[in-house]
Amino acid sequence: MSGDPPRPEGTMRDMIERHQVWAYLIAVIVGIIVGWKTSPGTMAPEYLVWALLGSLLYATFTQTPLTRLSEVFRDRRFMATLLTGNFLVMPAIIGLMLLTLPDNDALRMGVLLVLLMPCTDWFVTFTHLGKGDSTRAIAATPVLLIAQVALLPLYLWLFIGEQSAVDLNLWRHLLPAFMGLIMVPLVLSLLTQKWAECSAGASRFINVMGLMPVPLLTAVLFLISMTQVSQISATGRIVWILMILFPAYLLAAARVGQGLSRLFRLPLETGRTVIFSLGTRNSFVVLPLALSLPEVWNAAVIVIVLQSLVELFGMMFYLKWVPSKLLPIRSTI
Repeated sequence: MSGDPPRPEGTMRDMIERHQVWAYLIAVIVGIIVGWKTSPGTMAPEYLVWALLGSLLYATFTQTPLTRLSEVFRDRRFMATLLTGNFLVMPAIIGLMLLTLPDNDALRMGVLLVLLMPCTDWFVTFTHLGKGDSTRAIAATPVLLIAQVALLPLYLWLFIGEQSAVDLNLWRHLLPAFMGLIMVPLVLSLLTQKWAECSAGASRFINVMGLMPVPLLTAVLFLISMTQVSQISATGRIVWILMILFPAYLLAAARVGQGLSRLFRLPLETGRTVIFSLGTRNSFVVLPLALSLPEVWNAAVIVIVLQSLVELFGMMFYLKWVPSKLLPIRSTI
């Protein structure tokens, strides 16, 4: 799309994004070690975590072309496939996956929060690296973001039930976090993008902000791992369950994307874009929501952090599997 900042191979941003998996893994491991050796509650004040999360979401949203919503609707087949997969087929599969989990509300909440929200950031990066259509991926991100924000309350009500949510005061905790840590950065990023349409300085600022999501998320993962290490050790059995569930989700997402791409007769590159969209989730956008919940829901935070790590390594597999096996050049759609 015209007007987008150039993203040539070898730039600082590409280098950061290529090494992000290892940065996140190291941050989690070091955070766990520091948390075990020290008293993390006194080392990481709560306001620091929230400030980093707010900055992270703002930096991420500035890279989402919110002012270009109309462009993505020009390809109706692509949008129909993307919305059908992300908001109809995959939620149904997630609902079936919940049936395999133990009776643990916090575990289910974490799984729902993270798997119901399509990714709007590194989805573009992995689409580009996996020989998908990054232009359509960029154009689709604001639609995905707005749709998931609108549909998340409905999904939680359907899967958890109104009575459970009321009993645990769920909405009283989710609503302030949603408004303060998602809607405020979203509105600010939209205003920034509007400003950039008539200011070269604002455009340069947005380009600089494009370098920030990976370092900020690395810092967030370090702090979360450090402060939640007791929860990690206390939920050891949950970890092993999720190590089966999340890879299973990635495999299902890839096959669903492949099937929908053929059903809607999408071009190869566009079909790969759909697969990467279904496979990637908005883990750190929902992390603030999980952190805002009362202590009874603490395991949801561990679920979201673990999912992000499983997904990142899963994307390494996707980069080879999707263009070479699922939708190779020789196949016909």
